[in-house]
Amino acid sequence: MYIRNGNILSLVSLAVVLGMPLAAHHGTAVSYDQSKSYSVKATVTEFRYANPHPSLYFDVKDEKGNVVHWSGEIAPNAAQLQQEGWGKKRSEAALAPGTEVTITLAPSRAGTNVGLINKIVGPTGESILGLTPLGAPAPGAETKQ
Repeated sequence: MYIRNGNILSLVSLAVVLGMPLAAHHGTAVSYDQSKSYSVKATVTEFRYANPHPSLYFDVKDEKGNVVHWSGEIAPNAAQLQQEGWGKKRSEAALAPGTEVTITLAPSRAGTNVGLINKIVGPTGESILGLTPLGAPAPGAETKQ
């Protein structure tokens, strides 16, 4: 019986350890307050097209005109962006350092300069990164026949 209980304990421990990374990624509800969404005018400083979620780093001027450094996780994952026509090269070109954008985000629950980016609009009002309703083609994206 001792060996059987030891095997069961080992299997349970293995399941817990292997399941931890899966639970760790899906923490957006814990990390960001999605009931509070607001927009900021920003200047892109860096964009990283990464999996599972691309990251954007940007500067925002506060009410006193001081530059505040922000970062954000882009809500759609890289695979969704590619499906909407926003591959790595196109995304990097649209979000090159110095690009002026308007970003709508859900703020960090910790009150830091981090957010979950839900929408990015370029200087002429165009949607950037194809952040459109699921299934709708991104502006400028090729439609599949």
